[in-house]
Amino acid sequence: MKLAKDFPILADEPEKAAARSESNVNKLCRLTGTAPLSGGGTSGIKGNSFRQLAPPPARVRPFPCSLWVARRPVLKKMEPRSCDTFVALPPATVKNRIIFGKNSDRLCDEVQEVVYFPAAVHDNLRGHLKCTYIEIDQVRETYAVVLSRPAWLWGAEMGANEHGVCIGNEAVWGREEVCDKEALLGMDLVRLGLERADTAEKALDVIVDLLEKYGQGGNCSEGGMAFSYHNSFLIADRNEAWILETAGKYWAAEKVHEGVRNISNQLSITTKIDREHPDMRNYAKQKGWWDGKKEFDFAATYSYIDTTKMTVSPGRYCEGYKLLNKHKGNITFETMMEILRDKPSGINMEGEFLTTASMVSILPQDSNLPCIHFFTGTPDPERSVFKPFIFVPNISQLLDTSSPTFELEDPVKKKPHFKIKPDRRHPLYQEHQQALEIIDNKEERAKTMLDNMKKLEKELFKEMESILQNKHLDVDKIVNLFPQCAKNEIRIYKSNNSS
Repeated sequence: MKLAKDFPILADEPEKAAARSESNVNKLCRLTGTAPLSGGGTSGIKGNSFRQLAPPPARVRPFPCSLWVARRPVLKKMEPRSCDTFVALPPATVKNRIIFGKNSDRLCDEVQEVVYFPAAVHDNLRGHLKCTYIEIDQVRETYAVVLSRPAWLWGAEMGANEHGVCIGNEAVWGREEVCDKEALLGMDLVRLGLERADTAEKALDVIVDLLEKYGQGGNCSEGGMAFSYHNSFLIADRNEAWILETAGKYWAAEKVHEGVRNISNQLSITTKIDREHPDMRNYAKQKGWWDGKKEFDFAATYSYIDTTKMTVSPGRYCEGYKLLNKHKGNITFETMMEILRDKPSGINMEGEFLTTASMVSILPQDSNLPCIHFFTGTPDPERSVFKPFIFVPNISQLLDTSSPTFELEDPVKKKPHFKIKPDRRHPLYQEHQQALEIIDNKEERAKTMLDNMKKLEKELFKEMESILQNKHLDVDKIVNLFPQCAKNEIRIYKSNNSS
C-alpha cells in the first residue's frame, strides 16, 4: 500500500496515513489522480472534437449490449478516479456568460439517463419524499429540473433547474471517516438543491441544512461492492458560483465571483472560506488536526493534501486547472466541451471507471436570454453528441434518454439491495453502444458516422447561438428540442449500424 509520502500532493504524514488504511489513502490517491497519469498528462486541446478514431483498449470499453448481464464484473474493491466539474465566469468567458461543465465518471457498465421533472406543488406535507435510500420531509413547491443521473438512483450526478441553477458533485475522502449507514447520497443532495432553490446560494443552504438533518452515506454503486464517500459540489447560477466541500456533517464553502474554478476528487477549499459549519474549526481542534493558531486551511486540515502543491502536482485537478487557465478570457461553451473531451489530461476518462455522461450549460447574465443546457446521455463525450435543452412550459418527455422503470420490483428498493442488476439501457444508449463497435472496428464507416455526428452538433450549436444573439425563442419548437435531437442522433447510428 502506498502512503502519503509516495505522492507529492499529499501532506508528509506517513504514520497517520498508514493508520487510515487503504480506504482513505489509496482511494484519495486514485480518485484525485495524484499517482502519475498513464502516458503523462498534457493540457493541450486539439481542434477536432471527434478526432480520435483509434479504438481504446478492449478492457475499458462498456460491455456490448448482448452481453450486458452475463459479463457484468463482480467486483469487491474499486479503484476509481471519478468526475471533474468546471465553471468559468466573466471576464474569463465571452459575451457575459457563465459556463458550467461536468464529466460524470462512473463504473464502465453503468447507464446514465437524461430525465426531466416538471415543477410541482405538494399539498400533502405530511407525506414523505423517498430518495434513493431514505425518506425525508417534502416541501410545498419544487422547481422543474433536467437531470443526468445513474439510472438506478433517485438523485443526479449533475443537472439544472428552471431558474438557471446548475449543480455537479464529486466524491471526496479525507481524515473524517466515511459513514456506510444509508442516508442521503451526494447525488440526492444535487437533485434536492435543484428542486428547492432558485439561486446558487439558496441551493447551498438547502444542501447543508439537509446534510445537518439527515447526514450523507450509503452505497453509491449498483452492484456487489461497497463504494461510499463524502461529497463536494460546484453550484452556479447566472450571477455567481459556490464551491461546497464536506467531511461528514462538516463543511466549508467558497464564493466565486469571477474567473475560473474547478473541483475534482479532492478537497480544494484552502484559506478562502466564505461560509462554514459553525463547529468545523472546533471539531478539527478536538481531533488534533489543527492547533487553533496557524491560519485555517480546510483542505489541509480535513484531508492529507499539501495545498501548496495542488496546482502543480500530477493529477486531474491540476490538469483541469491548467486547461481552464489556458483559455481564460476566451472561454465559450464549445471550449468547455473540448475540455471535457480531453483524454490526454485524464478529464475524459477511460478504464474501469470512464466518462459515462457529460453536461455543459450556458448561463447568460442577461436574464432576458434563456439558459441552455447540453447533455450527452452516452459515454465518452469525444464520441457523443452534446444535445441542447431549454426550459419552456409543457416540455415533451425525454423518452429516448429515459431508462426502463421497474417500480416496486426494482432491486434498489428491496433489501438487501442489488441482488440482481436489471437492464437499464435506454434507446439512445443502446444505439450508441452499437455505434461504438463500428467506430472501433470499421474505419471507413466510423469516419462517415463521426462526420455526421459532428455535422449535427455544429448545426445545433449554430441554432443555439442564433437564439442567444437574436433573443428569439420559438417555444413550440423548443418543447421538442432535446427529444428531436436525440432522435436525430439515433437516426445517424441506425443508418450506420444497419449498413
